[in-house]
Amino acid sequence: MVDKQRIIPLIVATALFMENMDSTVIATSLPAIAADIGTSPLTLKLAITSYLLSLAVFIPASGWTADRFGARMVFAIAVGVFMIGSVGCALSGSVTDFVIARILQGMGGAMMTPVGRLVLLRSVDKSALVNAMAWVTVPALIGPVIGPPLGGFITTYASWHWIFLINIPIGLLGIFMALKFIDPIKSETQEKFDLYGMVLAGIGLAGIAFGLSVAGLNLLPWSTVAALVAGGAISMTLYVIHARRTGSPVLDFSLLTLPTLRAAIVGGFMFRLGIGALPFLLPLLMQIGFGLSPFHSGLVTFSSSLGAMGMKTLAARLIRAFGFRNLMTVNAIVSAFFLGVCALFTVTTPLLIIMVILVVGGFFRSLEFTAINTVAYAEVDSPQMSRATTLVSVNQQLAVSAGVAVGAASVETTMWLNHVSELNATVFMPAFIVVALTSAASSWFFWQMPSDAGHEISGRKAIEVASRKGAAKGAASAAVKAATEDTQDMRDQRLG
Repeated sequence: MVDKQRIIPLIVATALFMENMDSTVIATSLPAIAADIGTSPLTLKLAITSYLLSLAVFIPASGWTADRFGARMVFAIAVGVFMIGSVGCALSGSVTDFVIARILQGMGGAMMTPVGRLVLLRSVDKSALVNAMAWVTVPALIGPVIGPPLGGFITTYASWHWIFLINIPIGLLGIFMALKFIDPIKSETQEKFDLYGMVLAGIGLAGIAFGLSVAGLNLLPWSTVAALVAGGAISMTLYVIHARRTGSPVLDFSLLTLPTLRAAIVGGFMFRLGIGALPFLLPLLMQIGFGLSPFHSGLVTFSSSLGAMGMKTLAARLIRAFGFRNLMTVNAIVSAFFLGVCALFTVTTPLLIIMVILVVGGFFRSLEFTAINTVAYAEVDSPQMSRATTLVSVNQQLAVSAGVAVGAASVETTMWLNHVSELNATVFMPAFIVVALTSAASSWFFWQMPSDAGHEISGRKAIEVASRKGAAKGAASAAVKAATEDTQDMRDQRLG
């Protein structure tokens, strides 16, 4: 049992690392891929967003699929589908081939993330959940920062095809380990699939996620972007009305009545929105503002992942010592502070100081992500776990897309106000401040949680019980001592 509680988080983390890295590693290699398949980088960039569309459309179905066919089997198949899509990308000879392969990858990725988290929740005891989530959180932070330098290295010294082919050995190992160590657990209750809700939610999420992802990147006219977001919002509104009338919605918003899940969804969205802009803004500042190459820029930004890895050994102790509510409230502000400090970076700032700030900031950001991802399931019953993981995954996807949109919009607004036509180091300062304030605002939602939120899974409850017992024992000893002293005084008085 102890081995499984260590191995299963690593299995899930490996799959999530593969997905997170793949989604960012391509950006560096776009020109080389476009030239090889005979198209423009702009056209290929629009083709890559098909992955985001596929991801948004199929995530809502992940919970029901895992309950119906078993989380272990769905997870293994999802990794396999992602691998097939990766091979398709490597073999693509045209934009059409590339789009189809990316859609296939998105289908696999849509199942890997929520179902992988569901496997973890059903396989690991709640008392070990904080440590498990610490391992799973690291890939989400490492992937976006290791992607650009790895993509640049592979494209420069090998071939862009290997960007996708390196997923094959990782995926095969993940499938083997999943089938060997994960128990085949299925849901005891089989619910009817909400096809109408799936269509509404898929259209809504695809419109919002895609619209926010391309906003500010000058890929589409603003009118088209606004139409995509508005259409998605209308579809999601229709879905919310529909969800109230069905007993098995694909996205169960009734779970938001749970205080801890509500804080993780709403507060987590704001925190991720700010932090999600960092992998977008920082490489641009390093490359365009400071003139670093993509490879050297990636090496600098990679330092934030070192702090993330250093956190995983301390997360459980810190959460147990301070409790979820206290730690998440204060740490959100601390993390936002280190995000805001990036606004002070200039071309004369020593790279060593930048890397130190990124390392320390990465530690606190990773700690917050671990706490958010864990406390979200503190009050969720086992039959509702699949719905909760689906809801959390959708929220994360939208938050990252919104973070890029807010970061890009802040940069463009600064350029417009300053009448600047080209990017330079000064236009990034307001963007870092905006996203930092957004992340800091999440602390209010975390403070609204009950004071004992998540105590059972953090071990904080045991500490408080022991403290109360110690206090009671101390009070009893003090009472006995006081009574003894009173008796002694009375005896002394009688004796004169």
